[in-house]
Amino acid sequence: MARVLVVDDEKDVVELVKFLLERDGHQVLEAFNGREALERAFGEHPDLIILDIMMPEMDGYTVNARLTENEATRRIPVIILTAKGQMRDVFEMASNVAFYMEKPFDPKHLREKIQDVLSKRTSA
Repeated sequence: MARVLVVDDEKDVVELVKFLLERDGHQVLEAFNGREALERAFGEHPDLIILDIMMPEMDGYTVNARLTENEATRRIPVIILTAKGQMRDVFEMASNVAFYMEKPFDPKHLREKIQDVLSKRTSA
């Protein structure tokens, strides 16, 4: 299955998403701030990144910008999972953002989107 990097400073969110992913057989990488997210992404090249926006050390906007600047990570699809709903337009311009979901989120809907994004990646 896929390797998915889950990035959120809220440990409960990471644990919930990790549970959903592992139930489907995916390997989960965790990061709790933007700096850790980039280290994991550059070092481990996940198949998908689930990214929060408001985090310590480096926000999700900066993380995503750095991902798209790097040849090795620019094609990794990203699902934005955030409480900042009014920022959707900013990410719709990013070529690597596959989906934007606001918190609180429906776990079933997130799981469907993850499966959809991963199936498109493996068929590409």
